[in-house]
Amino acid sequence: MATGRIDSRNRVPRRPVGRTKKAPAVPRTDAALSRRLQDLTERIDIVLPEVTARVAALEHLLLELKVCTMADLRRAREFVRLQEA
Repeated sequence: MATGRIDSRNRVPRRPVGRTKKAPAVPRTDAALSRRLQDLTERIDIVLPEVTARVAALEHLLLELKVCTMADLRRAREFVRLQEA
């Protein structure tokens, strides 16, 4: 009857995992950086309206459930503006 223990003789020896070699860093050209910046700008332009709509929906829900008041939301927005500056 098996005891459920693993005998060290029956184990498969593990091979040590080495680090993967990275290719040397290639300096990017201005055109490549400009293209990358344009791609990031487009992504932000796509995501920002969705995030804004979700924040508005959450604020609406907080007000509807009477978790906070409109004054609380205004103070929170002002706090965020101060942190960004």
